[in-house]
Amino acid sequence: MERHNLTVVTEFILMGITDHPELQAPLFGLFLIVYLISLVGNLGMIILTMIDSRLQSPMYFFLKHLAITDLCYSTAVGPKMLSSFVVDKNTISFYFCAVQLSFFIVFIVSEFFILSAMSYDRYVAICKPLLYTVFMSQRVCWALVTIPYLYGIFVSLLLTIKIFSLSFCGYNVISHFYCDGLPLLSLACSNTYEIEVITIILSVFNLMSSLLIVLVSYLLILIAILRMNSAEGRRKAFSTCGSHLTVVIIFYGTLIFMYVQPKSSHSFDTDKVVSVFYTLIIPMLNPLIYSLRNKDVKCALRKTREKLWSIFS
Repeated sequence: MERHNLTVVTEFILMGITDHPELQAPLFGLFLIVYLISLVGNLGMIILTMIDSRLQSPMYFFLKHLAITDLCYSTAVGPKMLSSFVVDKNTISFYFCAVQLSFFIVFIVSEFFILSAMSYDRYVAICKPLLYTVFMSQRVCWALVTIPYLYGIFVSLLLTIKIFSLSFCGYNVISHFYCDGLPLLSLACSNTYEIEVITIILSVFNLMSSLLIVLVSYLLILIAILRMNSAEGRRKAFSTCGSHLTVVIIFYGTLIFMYVQPKSSHSFDTDKVVSVFYTLIIPMLNPLIYSLRNKDVKCALRKTREKLWSIFS
C-alpha cells in the first residue's frame, strides 16, 4: 500500500535470537524445555496456593500473583520466540505486535510492584507480628495486587498507543525476538522524542520506586533481626524472607545490569541476551526457588503428589 510515496508497514520481521543456522535446533530444544518448566512450575504454584489450606496466608496470596505475572509475560513472548527457530521468515503482523507488546508491559510492570508488596508483607510479618492480621487483611492484600495490575494496564496502554501511533515505513526488521519498545522506536520514521522521554521516565520510576520499597523494607527487617536476642529467632526471620530476597536479587540485578551498561558497550545483541534471562529464565527460576526453599510449599507438593498417586494407582 502506498501513501505519500512511502510504503506503510503492515507486518514486522523478527530477527530472533541468532542468525546462525547450526544453533537453531539446539536453542529451540533448550528454550522449549525452559518454557515448559516455567509453564508447569508457575501453573503448579497457582494451583497449589488455591487448593492447599496451609497456603492461604498473605505471603502465598502474593506468591500466586507473582506466578501469574511470570506465566503471563513469559507466554506473551515465549511461543512466538520458539516459532522463530522453526520458520524460514519470522513475521508478526502490525496489530499482533501491538498486542504482544501491551501484554508484556502489563505483566512485567505489575511484577515490579507485586515484588514490592511481597517485601512489605515480609516487613510486617517480622517487624509487626502482633499486628500482622490487621496490616495484611484480605482487603489490603487485594489492594496491593489490584493497584499494580491497574497501573500496569495504564502504562501498557499509554506506551503501546504512543508507539503504534508513529509512522513505520520502509524497513520493518526488528532486531529482537519479540516486539519491544526500543527496537520498534528505531524503525519509526516520525519524531520519537516524546515517546522516548515518556519511556525513560516510566522505566526509571518503575525500577527506582519499587526497588526503594524493597530496600527500605529489608533495611527495617535487618534492623529488627539484629535486635533479636535469640539466634533461633534470627534464623527463622531470615528463613521467612530468604526465597523472596533471592528472587528480588535475580530480578532487579538483571534489570539494573541492563540499565547501567555504558553506551559504548550497549547493543541490541546484549539486550537480547538480558531479555532472554528476564523473559524466560527468571519465570522458570521463581517457582523452583520457592518450591526448593519453602517448607510449606514442599509439604503441599508432597501431599498433592500423594493424593494424585492414591487416585491413579
